Amino acid sequence: MSYSDSLSKKLESVGATEGSKLSVDRDGRTFVGTLMPHHEFSAPDIVILKMKSGYNVGVKVTDSTSITVLEQPAERVPRDTKVEVRPGLPKLVLIGTGGTIASYVDYRTGAVHPALSTSDMVNAVPEIREVANIDARVLFSIFSENMDVHHWQELASAVADEINSGADGVIIPHGTDTMGYTAAALSFMLGDVGRPVVLVGAQRSSDRPSSDASSNLMACARFCTQSKRSGVYVVMHDTLGDDSFAVHFGTRVRKMHTSRRDAFHSINSLPAAHIGRDGKVELKCDLPAAHGGTIVPKTGMERSCVLLQYYPGMDPYLFEDVFMKSKGVVIAGSGLGHVNSGMIPLLRRATENGTIVVITSQCLNGRTNLNVYNTGRDMLAAGVVTVYDMIPETAYVKLMWVLANSSSREEAVEMMRTPLAAELSDRRVIDE
Repeated sequence: MSYSDSLSKKLESVGATEGSKLSVDRDGRTFVGTLMPHHEFSAPDIVILKMKSGYNVGVKVTDSTSITVLEQPAERVPRDTKVEVRPGLPKLVLIGTGGTIASYVDYRTGAVHPALSTSDMVNAVPEIREVANIDARVLFSIFSENMDVHHWQELASAVADEINSGADGVIIPHGTDTMGYTAAALSFMLGDVGRPVVLVGAQRSSDRPSSDASSNLMACARFCTQSKRSGVYVVMHDTLGDDSFAVHFGTRVRKMHTSRRDAFHSINSLPAAHIGRDGKVELKCDLPAAHGGTIVPKTGMERSCVLLQYYPGMDPYLFEDVFMKSKGVVIAGSGLGHVNSGMIPLLRRATENGTIVVITSQCLNGRTNLNVYNTGRDMLAAGVVTVYDMIPETAYVKLMWVLANSSSREEAVEMMRTPLAAELSDRRVIDE
């Protein structure tokens, strides 16, 4: 939907364009703000202004409404400013993939854009240069729901290149919706990575006063420079406030809320570390120390895998082609990892056909155990593989990776049951 003819003519007559600072007078009230782009959800007689507070307001324009242009928008260009290297500070590399945190707020227009240059990302948090020398590049600029296997592969190769070139750590700004999948993929592809690789997102966009983008990014830099640890992690807020952050293992983290700042939780594991108000890093687990060595990423992935959630009344007939044509199937079963008895013959046919069928639990917390009830024992007899306390998303990513990096079905099954990147454990950890 576009502006009405009358509103289009009124804006054109005063020279108002997107990014112009306007004063809109209507019914005795004056609204001052930056003209934002009109979108399909706005009525044709509405202008959207970004106010000084950072929030947007829609104003219905009538024949008697007065519009005055206070400032014209300045042209926005990439800002590749040269930053002087500070001796003695570690080197961190930001690899942008998209998402809210990698966006750039143009304060002349009030709009949020994908980063135009490497400098845009760094300039958004200038204090980060106090703790590290920062290089940055934009690898992708996509919504995280559009991340795919080939993006994970390209990202793993890019991380390896930067660390092999001398980076002391890599920070990956990423959209939050599928960040857990990417973190798991990098955990397996990079293996014993030798340096900290940290994914980070933002739940609130950069144009909102409550944005968590810059604070999350700063927390990543502190973890990388202070902890002297290696591995793949996710850093996000762990409270609703501004100054408390959790460091999660890349294979144990899940987004548990659509919009809260503290949406990300560690599942079946303590967080790896905590970053407090004073900026100090407190390790919660025994993490591998940072070390040197060349990284050779193993980026092979078998795409013929699916992730299914069991539900009551699940009909094996509907899923027969899926099981028989896939090389790997992960099922998030009920409770201890169950499906209904009617599915078991299909599981048997699939495993006899060579498909690896992996069982996890949709409960998320706790371990699968197919030895308790008859249904579970029948599933084991049908050849399914249990992976203890591994979360479904990680099991799906690991199965793709394992199938591409093993030489036999037996080796693949053994790898699925063996912890490779802190993704599973043989005992339950309770945080008292």
